[in-house]
Amino acid sequence: MTQFDSLPGDIAVSFEFFPPKTEKMEAQLWDAITQLAPLAPRFVSVTYGAGGSTRERTHATVARLVSETALVPAAHLTCVGASKDEIAEVAQQYWDAGVRHVVALRGDAPAETGGRFVPHADGYASAADLVEGLARQHPFELSVAAYPEVHPDAPSAKADLDNLKRKLDAGANQAITQFFFSSEAYFRFLDAALAAGISVPIIPGIMPVTSFAAIRRMSGNTAIPPALEQMFEGLDDRPGPRALVAATAAVDLCRQLYAGGVRDFHFYTLNRAEQAFAICHLLGLRSKELSQ
Repeated sequence: MTQFDSLPGDIAVSFEFFPPKTEKMEAQLWDAITQLAPLAPRFVSVTYGAGGSTRERTHATVARLVSETALVPAAHLTCVGASKDEIAEVAQQYWDAGVRHVVALRGDAPAETGGRFVPHADGYASAADLVEGLARQHPFELSVAAYPEVHPDAPSAKADLDNLKRKLDAGANQAITQFFFSSEAYFRFLDAALAAGISVPIIPGIMPVTSFAAIRRMSGNTAIPPALEQMFEGLDDRPGPRALVAATAAVDLCRQLYAGGVRDFHFYTLNRAEQAFAICHLLGLRSKELSQ
């Protein structure tokens, strides 16, 4: 497969957004949703923070998705800073709003704990426990996180895989990966998961590089290939060329995954539509508006 071979568009996509903090950010979010909706994503997920105001923004965004669009929302929910009863209340609000898909995560540890996850005294100790609790409450579709290059808190790759299996055994239906920049990393992880008895879909999470400095901060255990570093060299202050290079790099990664049999892709949009739309277009996906 060459860079310009046409693809049949036989892929399924999903998009991740984060709840806006200001009116300007809200306008940007809904502009992105409006642009990406014609690609008919399988679902769109909305992230969730530990603070009360962030939780409210997540719920407001999800509720608006339900009431104003035909999109299927997947609401994030984490263990951080909340009791089991508080989490059950949030989950019930989601259910009452019409949400049937939850992305269940342990969540990032707050800064005040020094980056170390400390469970709430009356809360869930892990994402697996959260999944089990949500599955008891309602028949949600449940997605969980997977880490092709190992979660930074995991003592080993095997321990990380064992944790993923616990989440799936607790009732999760599928996993979505942390972003990565090497198709080999994803396929190695897939092979290891299959060898560990994991057979549910593991959807690759794709992060187009909007800021290379930000990617370095967020990468954790994610390896950044030297070739990718070279591609972005000198583009820190050139957002236009950087966006074009980022789309090209992401398309190349997706085409490698496609050649290996992947047909489902989850895009971390950072509330911007252009790159995700361009990547999907180059993978052969067309909007309903253009296909009529």
